[in-house]
Amino acid sequence: MKGFSIFIGLLSGILFGIATPLSKVMLTDFNSFQLAGLLYIGAGLTFTPHLLRNQKREISSLRKSKKKLSVLGIILFGGILGPLLLMLGLQHASAMSVSIWLNMELVATAFLGIILFKDHLDRYGWTGVIFTLVAGIIITFQEPSSGIISALFITLACICWGLDNHLTAIVDGVSPQTITLIKGFVGGTTNLVIGLILSQGQMPLGSVPLTMLIGVFSYGISIAFYVTSAQNLGATRSQILFSTAPFWGILVAYIFLHEPINIYILIASFLLALGIYFSNKLKHEHTHQHLKLTHIHLHNHLDGHHTHQHIGMTDPGKRHIHMHEHEAMEHTHVHYPDLHHRHKH
Repeated sequence: MKGFSIFIGLLSGILFGIATPLSKVMLTDFNSFQLAGLLYIGAGLTFTPHLLRNQKREISSLRKSKKKLSVLGIILFGGILGPLLLMLGLQHASAMSVSIWLNMELVATAFLGIILFKDHLDRYGWTGVIFTLVAGIIITFQEPSSGIISALFITLACICWGLDNHLTAIVDGVSPQTITLIKGFVGGTTNLVIGLILSQGQMPLGSVPLTMLIGVFSYGISIAFYVTSAQNLGATRSQILFSTAPFWGILVAYIFLHEPINIYILIASFLLALGIYFSNKLKHEHTHQHLKLTHIHLHNHLDGHHTHQHIGMTDPGKRHIHMHEHEAMEHTHVHYPDLHHRHKH
């Protein structure tokens, strides 16, 4: 299960990374509110078929969820403010710079995790966070004064997404697809309406399908992959995998936007690579207790936590999702701050 979670966490970073240079191009057609709205409506559309097929279960899970306030926070910070602040920042800086600044989301997620969400980092994790922070500072040297304002917008967006990441990781009563759909439609529609008001109803309709297609892959499928990874690895660790996104953004910006790769980009990229490496060297192990718990998320039966039985199930490694119950237990093993390990220690 860990290997699968690592793979989809990495893939979520690739899909999100290419969105930055592509969005830079689309800003020539749309204002920031419109573009943020269309991208996230596309994300919501991605999982409309899933909701239609499973509407009874999903609606029932949402109604019974004890984390409704968390879902509202996901919509506000992840669906409205985060993408809007990103588009505002992207207006006055290069796609390469923004791609690297977006890794401030790792820093924000780590600090918020320590302060608010019972997360933890060892010395390797803190080393990775420091490298990431220094990379973001270095990249500001290549931007003009207007680029500093962009860096501020991107930093605020990363704080919003850091909150979104942790709230997402603890909402275990609602499927990742439904969370993405709600965030996409509510957040996207809000920003789109504001954008249309500001433009007095003007919008290039011919560019709408392509923009929404970017949203489907880079914000829809990417977000769902991240949610699944976060629920199994914890928000901070899955964010590390997601942090490969800047490298893909830099590559696309170089190929399609012909942005130059200078010494600042190279140094910052090297520091980012070190940050990702050190942050992923987890050494956290101690005796801990699990209380009796009922929730829903993607899982298999090989991790020592999912011991419930299925009639006719022959492959314990098969991943599946349903409401299930955990009995109380106490054991020791290396673990991430995932859904089952958000304890104090």
